[in-house]
Amino acid sequence: MPNDPTARALRLLSLLQTHHLWRGAALAECLEVTERTIRRDIDRLRDLGYPVDATPGTDGGYRLAIGAHLPPLLLDDDEAVAVAIGLRYAAGAAIVGTEAASLRSLTKIESLLPDRLRRQVSALHSNVTPVPLAPHDESIDPEALSVLAAACRDNEEARFTYRRSTGEESQRLVEPHQLVTADRRWYLVAWDLRRHDWRTFRLDRLSGPRLAGRRFSPRTIPGGNAAGFVAASLGSMLRQAEATLAISAAFAELDRVLRWVEHTLIQSETASCVIKIRSEDLGRLAMTVARIALTAPVAVREPAELADTVRQLAVNCLAEP
Repeated sequence: MPNDPTARALRLLSLLQTHHLWRGAALAECLEVTERTIRRDIDRLRDLGYPVDATPGTDGGYRLAIGAHLPPLLLDDDEAVAVAIGLRYAAGAAIVGTEAASLRSLTKIESLLPDRLRRQVSALHSNVTPVPLAPHDESIDPEALSVLAAACRDNEEARFTYRRSTGEESQRLVEPHQLVTADRRWYLVAWDLRRHDWRTFRLDRLSGPRLAGRRFSPRTIPGGNAAGFVAASLGSMLRQAEATLAISAAFAELDRVLRWVEHTLIQSETASCVIKIRSEDLGRLAMTVARIALTAPVAVREPAELADTVRQLAVNCLAEP
């Protein structure tokens, strides 16, 4: 490969896409050529329209600059499979406008995959079925997501209108720290400057975000972890529906499936337990029961409406198409 200028140039482009800055000696070692050859190959890439910046000195090196057009991305096998899988599930994400673009990108990538990689992606797609969004779930505005992500990155205050579950709206001024995804929803962890406390905001209830133009020094999120803070916040929220479940498994075995569910242990035995779960409505309770059932047998003790819903779900799953 080192004696083939075309193959070497493609490999060089691939390496430049993996790091922000490459030293010439490191590139020469990877490609098993001299630094002089690297300089010639860099010039060849520039002639082909790829903007490669070079900085002199001991701390210098080469970096692929931002140009007018997106250069072809060179992916190894694992990266190609990961991108294909990610695009498949992005097509069902709760972000407005990403579905069609994700499917177009997926079609382009899958058409170029070798057979062995296409079989890997196909096997995963055919054996994993995502739960669709409920009809009442709201989607996220990608522009709002971008504004808040930039505010988190740049430590810049942000303003937005926030609608609570009661429908009441209020104006917020916050220090955004981290975006978190949980159960197909997006949350912003931020310090509320007017309430002088940490808050968790659902992005589907947030509108008109804009940067406030002031920087802030990052604070330490309670517990030191944004995901853990969101999990604790969700568990402490008042829920409108609850159910009692009897599960044929030790309570300790359910830690992963109950992590994002507000629950209370009622009774615990060696190989069984009784818990109470809470959620926003009957449909979400039913989905929680379904997730638990993937781990252990579960029976709904109350309410009767949830038991009927779960039985109907089981009937529908076993019905012939």
